[in-house]
Amino acid sequence: MSSDGPALLVVDDNDDNRYTLTRRLRRQGYENLTEVENGRDALAALEADKFDLVLLDVMMPEMNGYETLEHIKSDMATRDIPVIMISALDELESVVRCIELGAEDYLSKPFNATLLKARVSASLEKKRLRDQEAGYLDQLETEQERSDKLLHAILPPGAVQELKASGTIEPRRYEEVAVLFCDIVGFTAYCDRTPPETVVGQLQELVQVFEEIAFSHDLEKIKTIGDAFLATGGLLQKVENPVLASVKCGLEMATASEALEAGWKVRVGIHFGPIVAGIVGQRQFMFDLWGDTVNVAARIAGEADPGTVFLSNEAWLQVRRMAQGRTRGLVPLKGKGELELIECRSVA
Repeated sequence: MSSDGPALLVVDDNDDNRYTLTRRLRRQGYENLTEVENGRDALAALEADKFDLVLLDVMMPEMNGYETLEHIKSDMATRDIPVIMISALDELESVVRCIELGAEDYLSKPFNATLLKARVSASLEKKRLRDQEAGYLDQLETEQERSDKLLHAILPPGAVQELKASGTIEPRRYEEVAVLFCDIVGFTAYCDRTPPETVVGQLQELVQVFEEIAFSHDLEKIKTIGDAFLATGGLLQKVENPVLASVKCGLEMATASEALEAGWKVRVGIHFGPIVAGIVGQRQFMFDLWGDTVNVAARIAGEADPGTVFLSNEAWLQVRRMAQGRTRGLVPLKGKGELELIECRSVA
C-alpha cells in the first residue's frame, strides 16, 4: 500500500458508473484511485503499477470481467490481488462463476454504499493479513537460511542432517575413520613478524582453499585449531576408502598452500582407527573428536617434513597397493613410543 492509502483500480466501460463508484469511494476515504474503461487497460495498469484491490465490472466490450478475472488470477504477479466483481446482473449463476474464478467478493449495481464500504474494507483487510503472513513466512525462510548457514559453518554436513532429522546428535564411537591433521610450518614465527590483518587474511584464504579441497575428496572438515586443519574421512559420510581420500586431499593441500601468496609449506599427518565423536558445550557448542587416533594424527603431522604427507603404518596398509611411498623408519611419538611412519609421495 502506498503513502496515499490503499491503491484501488476501478474497471468499468460506463463513464457514469465509474464516476459514481469513485465518488462514493472517495467519500469513504479512498483517494488512491485509478480508473480504466476495459479489461485490456486493466491488465496493462496491473502490469505497470501495484494495486491492493480491483473493482471489476462483469459486462464490458472487448474483454469482459470474467476473462479479465481469469487473466488476473492466472498471473503469479497479480493472483493475490483481491477482486470485487460489480455488475447489474443479480443472478446466482454469475456470482458462483466469479467466485469460482477467484473473485474475493461480488456487488450488484445499483449497489448499497454501506455494503460497498463493508466489502471493500473487508477485502483490503484480508489482503493486509495475507501480506503480513507472507512477510512473516519470508522472514522465517530468511532466518532458516541463516540458521542453516550457521549450522553448516560449525558442523559437518552429516551432523547437520542428523540434527535436522532427530533434533539431536548422539555421541558415538566410530571404528574405522581416517583422521587428517594439517598444520603450517613456522606459523608462530611468521605471526611475530607480520601485521595481524595480513596474517588473518592469508590464513582465511588458506582455510577456504582447504575446505574446498576437503569437500572435493568427500572429507568432512571438523575444525581449525590455530593454524591447524582437522578433517576426517568416513566419519559421518560414507567414503569407499577413507585413507586414500585423505592422502589425495593432503597431497593437494601441500601443493595448493605453496601456490598461495603467503607461500606457506604445510605438513600433513594421517592415522586410521577408532574415534569418539559428539557435541560439547551449550552456549557455544562444538562438534568434536576424541581418542588416540586423533592424537596420533596430530603428532604424525608434527614429525612430517615441510610439504609432505606422513601416514601411520595402520593408515598405510589401507592404501599400500594404490600409493607410492617410503618408510621413514621408527619415529618416537610423545606418549606412544616408536611408530613406523611412511611418507606418501603419490597415489595411482
